[in-house]
Amino acid sequence: MFASIPSPSSGILQLGPLQFTAYGLMIALGVIAAVELSRRRWAARGGDPEDVSAIALWAVPAGLVGARLYHLLTDWKDYVDRPADMVKIWEGGLGIPGGMAGGILVGIWAAKRRNVGLADMLDTVAPALPLAQAIGRWGNWWNQELFGGPTDLPWGLEIAEEHRPGEHLGSATFHPTFLYESLWNLALVAVLLRIDQRRIVPRGRLIGIYIAGYGLGRLWIEAMRIDRASLILGVRVNIWMSLALLVGGAAIVFAGRRRSGTDIDLDGTDIDLDVEGAEAVGDTSDGSPSELAELPAPTGHGSVDDSDRDTGSSTPNG
Repeated sequence: MFASIPSPSSGILQLGPLQFTAYGLMIALGVIAAVELSRRRWAARGGDPEDVSAIALWAVPAGLVGARLYHLLTDWKDYVDRPADMVKIWEGGLGIPGGMAGGILVGIWAAKRRNVGLADMLDTVAPALPLAQAIGRWGNWWNQELFGGPTDLPWGLEIAEEHRPGEHLGSATFHPTFLYESLWNLALVAVLLRIDQRRIVPRGRLIGIYIAGYGLGRLWIEAMRIDRASLILGVRVNIWMSLALLVGGAAIVFAGRRRSGTDIDLDGTDIDLDVEGAEAVGDTSDGSPSELAELPAPTGHGSVDDSDRDTGSSTPNG
């Protein structure tokens, strides 16, 4: 049993003449791990691992910019008197929802630019994203920031007095919310890998499970945190955002549940095959679905009786 979890005395790592911030190092290690996992998964699908590296060159910086912008927008009051600190990303201040939006959207753009299968690429990177977050969260441990309320539990996190909120100066240990979120994200990685292995959801929908899963975990973890935060209707902004991620991720997943069978993408035209029902649904030129009636079994010498055809059915485009 732990008496408590100690915190580092400094967030600076000195390697000879070189000085690194541990926060930035954790972010970098998370990115490296995510890219490597994605490269291996993409290669297992028969793709070129360099596709992942090329997309990451765009998606990673976009994710960092999005994360910083989200933090500045939601905590702008902290920078009114010190605007020069807005660029000090190494001191912390990355909003994961903004990073998710920036990284995923730019990643989609980069994938299309490289002409790779978008659905398969989204499935490939989905488990890698929470892996990066699980590692990156340890930067908060080094900075002694973003912890929960006071606790006497054996895994309580020791926080130095200068990092404690004024109303909790008399408390020595706090809930290690960075650890809770890191463990939650690692569990999410395992769940996503299992779901993908068993093909439980249609192609391209695994990213929705990641978004919803992260939103669910962040919802209860955010409710534990005691750092100062912007409020909407008396509720922390990130709680509202967690709810939005949960709903949005679920919408992505269940929007694809109506698609049974195999999804085929031919030159931008989606055709969904329902093997059991012998029904094909395609996208026509005007955006409306067309249905092919089930053809009867061949008669005679391999021909089909014209009288048995449903001549009213439309022909799928492409």
